[in-house]
Amino acid sequence: MAEKRLGFELKLEKVWERRPEFLALNPAGTVPVLLEDNGLVIPDSAVICEYLDEAYPDTPLMGTSYAERVEVRRLLAWFDGKFDAEVTRNLLYEKHMKRAMGRGQPDGGALRQGYANLRAHLDYIGQLGESRQWLAGANLSMADFAAAAHLSALDFIGDIDWSLCPPARDWYARVKCRPAFRAILQDRVPGIATPAHYADLDF
Repeated sequence: MAEKRLGFELKLEKVWERRPEFLALNPAGTVPVLLEDNGLVIPDSAVICEYLDEAYPDTPLMGTSYAERVEVRRLLAWFDGKFDAEVTRNLLYEKHMKRAMGRGQPDGGALRQGYANLRAHLDYIGQLGESRQWLAGANLSMADFAAAAHLSALDFIGDIDWSLCPPARDWYARVKCRPAFRAILQDRVPGIATPAHYADLDF
């Protein structure tokens, strides 16, 4: 939304509390949910992205050709599906979310698997970054922001060794430099110490 220069207000929702007011907006009980001023409720990140590109087309982020839109959607599914299941849930969820939700201690096996999977995904991102201007092609897209969102969360908790894949680091540095992304780098979570390079645009 910031990349499209749309005003918005963020609200924290602890989905595990299953508030009736929130479930009335989204019976699935998941975030994110976009609530428009006219009362329209749009749940799920993929649905929100599609809606925003249709409703506010001046800055297209879902691709400008059929082929590019297919590739953007493929990579969105990759990062919000495959990457999330293989890396983010095994690291971010196990190390921080699990305890916050009162679901016990981290699973060592899941952590080991997450770190192993992360290396393979960084290599794939690096390959895309070396062969294209942006992940899905010539234009910045939601594919870049989806990948950067997962990586930013993992970088925030100090779980990425960027020296393992310089091409992935170089691509991520370009995303970090976007004005829309810089504000995210200023966010902090009490009790979590971020690495010194986290908000550094020239890391």
